[in-house]
Amino acid sequence: MSDVEEAITRAHREEWARVVAALTRRFGNLDIAEEAAAEAFTAAVERWPADGVPPNPGAWLTTTANHKAIDRIRRENKRDDKHKEARMVYDDPPELLGAIDDDRLRLIFTCCHPALAMETRMALTLRMVGGLTMPEIARAFLVAESAMGQRITRAKAKIKAARIPYRVPAAEDLPARVSGVLAVLFLVFNEGYLATGPDTDPLRHDLTAEAIRLTRLIRALLPDDGEVAGLLALMLTTEARRPARVSTDGELIPLAEQDRSAWDATLIAEGHRLVRERLAAAAAGVAPGRYQILAAINAVHTSARDTRDTDWSQILALYDQLVCIDPSPIVALNRAITVAELDGPEVALAAVDQLDHRLAGYHAYHATRADLLRRLGRSRQSRAAYDKAIGLAGNTAETAYLTRRREQLR
Repeated sequence: MSDVEEAITRAHREEWARVVAALTRRFGNLDIAEEAAAEAFTAAVERWPADGVPPNPGAWLTTTANHKAIDRIRRENKRDDKHKEARMVYDDPPELLGAIDDDRLRLIFTCCHPALAMETRMALTLRMVGGLTMPEIARAFLVAESAMGQRITRAKAKIKAARIPYRVPAAEDLPARVSGVLAVLFLVFNEGYLATGPDTDPLRHDLTAEAIRLTRLIRALLPDDGEVAGLLALMLTTEARRPARVSTDGELIPLAEQDRSAWDATLIAEGHRLVRERLAAAAAGVAPGRYQILAAINAVHTSARDTRDTDWSQILALYDQLVCIDPSPIVALNRAITVAELDGPEVALAAVDQLDHRLAGYHAYHATRADLLRRLGRSRQSRAAYDKAIGLAGNTAETAYLTRRREQLR
């Protein structure tokens, strides 16, 4: 990749959401914002190789996108409306500022309108704000790319038909939308934690860092929300392991084999403090939510000095609690992995096999089966499961790990 191509890629990751947020705030239209931003990046691809990378790529992209948006508005509106819309570039409507000062977070709360179904809100926001590609979003939801594209298109059409305003909610409205916002940030973090595409870095620190930053802002806005604290704790204790997750030759290192001395002790300590706060609230009768339980599970893992010291009974009890509020097949899969540590791989495999019809297209399902079959000495079946996992996995570091494990089979 050339220096210019790297500059464009870096600018896309860093500036896409900011440009879309600024244009949406000014013009009140996601379609215009996204298309103008896309045209600006297209112009960068065409002009930067010849003209050189500008001193301030972000400012160049924002200015170009503004011009593209104004051009489109002028084409689509009557003469009397042209100048009014164009002036919006220079006059930010004060009512759009609401209770949130951060551009990207404002746009996330705006997109997570309660008139849209939860999954639709999440998908639309990931595309418009998170900067994730359509394939990345489709993989996050375990659906086909075409289906996800249709879902987002329908969401935009509904926003337009119902005239849903692009208005940042007031402070009193934030709690009603926060669950959708947290779900979006969780998926953005997950894409950074283990990127699903083969053409990106295996671990995308830009996404995990931004998800943590935005979750911290929400924590400041809603300090008493247990799920906000839980999600932040989950992110911190997960991000703490990043330095130990990929080997020098680019292979994913599973939790059991990681050098725990390389974990970030500061992030772990902060995450554990948040978990203890939520445990105290639970003791006072406040039932924990999904993110709080996941954070507690992570706290157990990161409390053990060695994988052999892991309190698997406590983790299983937490998964049993989680299943009651989130009976998803992925939660069931992770619970089965814990069962394998307590009751053995044969019991766990029976539970995993019951998920076949729901997770057949999910690479982690086949990777889990492959490992359980390997531990049972069923090498031929294990190899076939590894083949399926490798075929479905997009992350290069994970593919390298699975390939090595497959080759070690007798």
